[in-house]
Amino acid sequence: MDDQHIELLAQVASFYFEQNLKQDEIAARIGYSRSMVSRFLAEAYEKGVVEVRINYPLLRCLDLEEALQQALNLRIVRVLSRGSLGQNQMLRKLGSMAARLVEELVSQGSKKIGVAWGTALWEMISALRKSNFLDTRVYQVIGSSGSVNPEIDGPNLARHLAEALGGQYFTIPAPLIVDNPTTREALMRDPTVARIMQETGNIDLALVGIGAIDPDTSIWIQSGYLTQEQVASLAAQGAVGEVCGIIFDRMGNLQDNPIQNRVVGIVYDDLKRIPLKLGISAGGMKTLPILGACRAGLINCLVTDECAALGILEAFREDWK
Repeated sequence: MDDQHIELLAQVASFYFEQNLKQDEIAARIGYSRSMVSRFLAEAYEKGVVEVRINYPLLRCLDLEEALQQALNLRIVRVLSRGSLGQNQMLRKLGSMAARLVEELVSQGSKKIGVAWGTALWEMISALRKSNFLDTRVYQVIGSSGSVNPEIDGPNLARHLAEALGGQYFTIPAPLIVDNPTTREALMRDPTVARIMQETGNIDLALVGIGAIDPDTSIWIQSGYLTQEQVASLAAQGAVGEVCGIIFDRMGNLQDNPIQNRVVGIVYDDLKRIPLKLGISAGGMKTLPILGACRAGLINCLVTDECAALGILEAFREDWK
């Protein structure tokens, strides 16, 4: 298709979907028959000029939201009613629920945004509606994971988030974990990295995933940063999860281990100072990681599902028996 034809398809689609004109009205405007207008609309969909998004109802568990907010002293909680949803369907709906919350926070003034990486964040960003917040600035807050799926990695998420909001983005040209602390220190002094790390001190909103320290599912193993034995060793020491490469146990205590000194990205004190720290994570396996992240002060806002919420509250009660 040449540019002129694409422009025609876009114009016809705009008349129909945005201005609510009837097909015969469009035909009169552009000088084609009504049947050709119908064909143009079909072609616009087939060629990707028009995209269709179905907004299924996002049912919330208000009682669980209130219970989590009180138990863990969270500022904002959203709990998706999971019902019979499979994992992939649940993640898409979770992303949509998180997207609506992020749109609300940005419209209220959260214009400097830090983003980590992960599947749940990708689903959230994919569900954002195009906006025009030209003063929004998006910062990648940890090095690149080197994930087998580059779509969910930090640089890609920062770019797509900025494009969706209409702002600018800034990425960290470094891996998440390096060979030794000396290399990390050198990278953190790099002018580009140092500038972004300095900006993280002024971030209004951090968007983070919550990873599990599990030898069977760890993305760190899949990305080649750690061996299964290393992750198993962390778990044996009591580690249950990580946020931005910061490792903690179920009570929120940070884990003192050599791996921590090799992570390139935002440090604990800087992350904790950010006013709004939104964790997006769900599923039964994330129960203890979410609980620990809340207790560590690494997140103070949460979007999760019914399954994880019930598990978190049960684990919370167990710790106080």
